[in-house]
Amino acid sequence: MNLLQDLNARELLLQAGLTLIDGVPLADQAVLVRDGRFVEVGPAAQLQARHPQLQAVALPGRLLMPGFVDTHHHLTQSFGKALAFGEPSEIFRRIWVPLEQHLDDEALHASAQLAALEALRGGFTTVCDAGTRSERGLEAIEAAVRESGIRCVLARICNDAGVDEAGARQIEADAERHLAAPRAGDLIHPSLGISIPEAASDRMLARVAALCREAGVAFQVHLNEHLASVERSLIARGLRPLEVLEHAGALGPELLAAHATMVTPRELALLRDHGAAVSYNPVASAWKGNAVAPAWLMQGLGIRLGLGTDGTRSDGFRLMDAAETAQRLTSGLDVGDFSTGAGHTWLNMATAAGADAAALGAVTGRIAPGLAADFLLVDLDVPELTPSWDLPWELVRLAHRGQIEAVVVQGRVRLWQGWPPDWDARALMHKARELARRAVAAAPIHRVHPGTPAARAPRA
Repeated sequence: MNLLQDLNARELLLQAGLTLIDGVPLADQAVLVRDGRFVEVGPAAQLQARHPQLQAVALPGRLLMPGFVDTHHHLTQSFGKALAFGEPSEIFRRIWVPLEQHLDDEALHASAQLAALEALRGGFTTVCDAGTRSERGLEAIEAAVRESGIRCVLARICNDAGVDEAGARQIEADAERHLAAPRAGDLIHPSLGISIPEAASDRMLARVAALCREAGVAFQVHLNEHLASVERSLIARGLRPLEVLEHAGALGPELLAAHATMVTPRELALLRDHGAAVSYNPVASAWKGNAVAPAWLMQGLGIRLGLGTDGTRSDGFRLMDAAETAQRLTSGLDVGDFSTGAGHTWLNMATAAGADAAALGAVTGRIAPGLAADFLLVDLDVPELTPSWDLPWELVRLAHRGQIEAVVVQGRVRLWQGWPPDWDARALMHKARELARRAVAAAPIHRVHPGTPAARAPRA
């Protein structure tokens, strides 16, 4: 049996050792996939009886689970990586903006495809790109997404601060075109974004939010991420960033707020009462933040939540572990809450809840009839999961990306045993190394702290 070939069939019946259905791992289940979608899900004997013409693809010792959803990413920033490590919080000013502005078309495409490859290797079948500062970056991301095969919620940035009236009208027109572009059956899902609330006028904030609401897509905004961003908003507007959105009439269920690490009780109530979603980015908080978002409290209040990497480390299992650990350390231990939601909370946040936060709940995130066949095959026959007592907990704390045997997006195998089966990832990596060296050498990047070699060099 050629499993890779079988998994790429137009129609197939899958019978894994366990199937994760709405967060519950079930045995003796089968899944019918046809033309890139889940058609039927249920007891294996029943599905086999209904489809005697199909030979079930037996997958003993594996878990069939939904692919992870990264609700906050920056695909054109993959060339930076460790340049941002150990740096003060607002690295976008000193690293990301200078770097992105020195990427040509070839470098933008390679950066986005490299980021997509990393995401697939980490089990992500969907990423939400919050928008690039390069006009050519949108085209590069679209091309990279189609070539790599990952699903992408792609934001067009609509900042109009400092722009005249004609420029603002052009931004609106471009936004409308981005949302209206025909993409039937595509892996690209349009979205609009404002970098931070004070980067746009009240009129633009309201207009962009309304466009997203009407189109049923996500409105992506970095929100209350750092102390500096909160203070800058207070100085410029007399309002905190979330209050700016409220004042402009741009706060609603279409909002996908990245970070929300520094929120007051009133702001938590605003997010809940307006049905907004939050992308909880625990690794970004640890690496460059002033605080950890109160995600466990948000969950208890009924605020919609997904998990995001912020381009830090594209590994779905490690992201869930970081999410649970951060809440345990900041919200659980001091009140004796040793569960902090248990494994199933963070597993759901990384899959179905994340898809809902990204306005893709009707597209992906679950193994259910009618949704896209975006899934992972995970090897369970490993020492880390032996013996197995509570698989959701084990997936959060013990599983790792090395167990991912296949990553399937829209019914096509995009990654097989860690590598794409239909394009040369190593050639991309070779190109990316050279392009990144050139871009970093040319960009006016300002690092506050020296890199490890410089820091450890002997003093004269």
